[in-house]
Amino acid sequence: MMKNEINRIRIILAEKGLTNKWLAEKMKKSPTTVSRWCTNEMQPSLETLLDIANVLETDIKDLLRSSK
Repeated sequence: MMKNEINRIRIILAEKGLTNKWLAEKMKKSPTTVSRWCTNEMQPSLETLLDIANVLETDIKDLLRSSK
């Protein structure tokens, strides 16, 4: 994923009115880690992505699909 592409985690958080800090607390991860996921500086593993989908109550496909 290119760094300038829109990030699906960030979009879903915004659609649900949630913050990176909220996700970090739910995932027991540092806010810095979640921020790096949301800015495409770092990508979560597939296992972690499945956990994110569960926490956000969304299908993992919604986190993987291109926003184009």
